[in-house]
Amino acid sequence: MDHAHKHTQCASASSCYLQRRPEQTLLYHLVQKHLQQLDRTVEQSDLSMPTIVRREFRKYLKCGRFEEGFLRLSCCGCSHDSLVAFSCKGRGFCPSCGARRMAQTAANLVDHVLPHQPYRQWVLSLPYPLRFLAAREPEVLSVTLAIAQKIIQSFITADLAHSDQVARTGGIAVVQRFGSALNLNPHFHILMLDGYYHQDVHGKLRFIQSKTPSKDQIQTVCIKIAQAVAKKLEKMGYLVSDLAHGHYLSNQDVDLLGDLQSHSITYRIAVGPRRGQKVFQLQ
Repeated sequence: MDHAHKHTQCASASSCYLQRRPEQTLLYHLVQKHLQQLDRTVEQSDLSMPTIVRREFRKYLKCGRFEEGFLRLSCCGCSHDSLVAFSCKGRGFCPSCGARRMAQTAANLVDHVLPHQPYRQWVLSLPYPLRFLAAREPEVLSVTLAIAQKIIQSFITADLAHSDQVARTGGIAVVQRFGSALNLNPHFHILMLDGYYHQDVHGKLRFIQSKTPSKDQIQTVCIKIAQAVAKKLEKMGYLVSDLAHGHYLSNQDVDLLGDLQSHSITYRIAVGPRRGQKVFQLQ
């Protein structure tokens, strides 16, 4: 009786597992179809491309395919077997591996990191030239994010900025490198506490929720971030100040990857007979 009950549970659990079929997706067909064209472009060009880029594509084409390797899992209770294909564990664009990492990270943050308080999401987008710069230079990405977080935190704790009380807030920032069309678009999603902690007269921490920011306040925060980022990047040598035209990028060496990145950022086709043309979008 117990064995039959276990068998029923296992059969029910196994019926919930759906095998992935990546080879049936549009993304898989696009990568498979155009990867050889990318290889030819690299071979025919005098410019270089990091080997990790082409390796990431090839790893993705093997992800979830039984012919590339799998595990056989057997239930000790009913001896039911299941086959699970190996995954690429890529960090580039594999939807399956990215979704699994996203779910694991979110569960860890909710269960072990974030306090049970209200939050507000701040999304920071960048102008096209800075998107290209942030995609190529990791330190530009880090500096921009650090400045944005500092200014947003100062805005949230502004109520106690000129008092002798200490206010503390915090949050989690995630760098997203793509847009809705899978184009290159480095930007930030910053999940900040919608308020701050401070100690009362008895030494206990108390959470004070912030008021909803107005459009004018958000615009002020954006202007402060833009000015601070421009000043810092100018000091680092990435931007050049021009009184007549504002800031512009200093000379940057462009390789083949940079050429592909600049096309992706501006929604243009990078290789093939339609090179330079705008991508047709359905919105």
